[in-house]
This record gives sequence, C-alpha cells and structure tokens, in this order.
Amino acid sequence: MKIQKEIVLPDPGQSFKLFSPSLRNQFYWHYHPEFELVFVEATSGIRHVGQHISSYMESDLVFIGPNIPHLNFDYGVKTAYKQIVVQLKQNFLGDALKETPEFESLGQLFQLASFGLSFAGNTKTIVAERLRRMKTLDRFEQLLSLLEVFQLLAASREMTVLNQQDTSVRLFLDDKIRMGAVYKYIHTHYNAHPDVNTVAASVHLSTPAFCRYFRRQTKMTFTDFVNQYRIAQAKTLLLQDSSISEVCYEVGFESLSYFNKLFNRLTGENPSTFKKRYFPPAHALT
Repeated sequence: MKIQKEIVLPDPGQSFKLFSPSLRNQFYWHYHPEFELVFVEATSGIRHVGQHISSYMESDLVFIGPNIPHLNFDYGVKTAYKQIVVQLKQNFLGDALKETPEFESLGQLFQLASFGLSFAGNTKTIVAERLRRMKTLDRFEQLLSLLEVFQLLAASREMTVLNQQDTSVRLFLDDKIRMGAVYKYIHTHYNAHPDVNTVAASVHLSTPAFCRYFRRQTKMTFTDFVNQYRIAQAKTLLLQDSSISEVCYEVGFESLSYFNKLFNRLTGENPSTFKKRYFPPAHALT
C-alpha cells in the first residue's frame, strides 16, 4: 500500500481550492504540500492523521499541516454523508503571517497544524456553517470568509492536538507507507479475526518486531486497535438500526457479553444506551 502524493491545483484565479470530494470506496492514503481544512458530516467515520487513529461521530473538523499523511475521511462510510475540503498553499498569504501583527494568532495556528488539529463544539458548528456559505460567495468574499474561519480556529479552546510530534512525510515516510498497508489489512479483515503474524509478514517484519513497531506508532497493541476499530464500525451499524446481537457478530465478536463490556469501556455507555439516543422508544415520541 504505497502512499500517494496528491497534486493540488487551486481553483482558477484563487490561492486555494474549495471542493466536496467523494471517495468513500477508495483507500486514499496520501499527503500533499498544502494545508488542508476538512469538514465531514457522517454517522460514523475514521480519523487517521499522521500517527493518530480514532473514530468520529456525526461530524468532524480537522486542520492538517503540509505533508502529513492522512486517510480520506469518508473512507468506508456506509451511510449518506457530506464533505467540504479547503486546500491552500503554504505561502497563500505570502509573508503576511510573519510580518503582519494582526495575523500572529493565525501564524501560531498554522504552526500547530503540523501536528494535526481537530475541533469540536461551537467551533465546529460555526466553522461548518461558514464553509457551507463560502460556496455561494465570490472569490474575494471567499478569501475574507476563510480568514475569518482561521481566526475562529486560532481563538478556539475546543481544539485537540492529534499527534505528539511532527509526522510529516519528510520525517516518517517509510513508516507511513508501512502503516498504510497495516491499516488497509485491518479494514479488510477486522470482522474475520485479523492475524498479527500475517500482517507482520506483509510488511516484512517478524511478529515481535511488528508488535513493537505497531505500539510505537499507535500507542496501543494490535489487538486493542482491532477492537477499537470494530467498535467504531459497530457504531455505524447501530445507527443503521441493526440489532445489537446482529452488530456484535457482524463486526467479528463471538460473545455478546464481551461486546457489550468492551463497547461500554471504549465509549462510556453500553450499546443499548447508545442506540436509544438515536432511536428513542416510540412512546417517547408521542
């Protein structure tokens, strides 16, 4: 699974690209020299930025620095979704970030983006609405709106830094190529007992060496990661109104009690409580 370099071409007459890609059936493990701001609305999806791997629910807002390997945020999404992406060159404002005092906070935001950033709460809600409106504006108004978006992000206290170190391609290219292959294998086999020996051999490592490598990359064991991935997939299936027992076996668990216990440990609630939040009893709606 080779990492791909994406060629980004700004829209004509603009310093950035605003678009809505749809790649749900494509495993697009890639990087590019441009900054990228992504907003996606989906019942459930996977966030894989640099060394950080987690799931998101309902929506996600992420700001990624140049050359950070990442997976398309709609990969494997099984339900309807919407996505807005902004890609902009590193010097889209020239030297303004360095030389304009009013842009100091933006400069700090762009530096932090080298670790990958996610945003939640009101920040995500407000920025999502601004991004939707941008498509209706002319080019100059889009640029002003984009600067306002970055100012909101820079001032936000609802920010999470995704990686503990710079994970750009220039420092971690070999690892990212290998991790892409591992992630692809897990996605294909998560419900059919993924074999750590098989995946280790596929990336030309002994099993003990692979286990050390995997833990270094993800901060968890291979088994823990597979279980986390299964639970992320289980959320999606539960939101499609599948029964808890159906979901349990479909994502690869053989014990319903263990599935319930693990779901509770990883999400803070049991599957039935999670499902009721989205599918309340009929009498509660009357």
